[in-house]
Amino acid sequence: MKFRIREYGRTELALCYCPDITGDAAWRKLRKWIERFPGLMDSLRNLGYDGSQRSFTPKQVYIIVEALGEP
Repeated sequence: MKFRIREYGRTELALCYCPDITGDAAWRKLRKWIERFPGLMDSLRNLGYDGSQRSFTPKQVYIIVEALGEP
């Protein structure tokens, strides 16, 4: 199944990357990957992400997938 770019809740997207762990753990892991990937957090902030959002816009999801690869 091909991953679809659309709006995702942050835990929903995290579980796409880490389906075998709990939602909370998956979100913590994805958040660390985002913070550690050079320039990714800056790119997300340029698209309006402020760290407290509960979901990612399609453009933000696209940027994440471009950086981290398709889940």
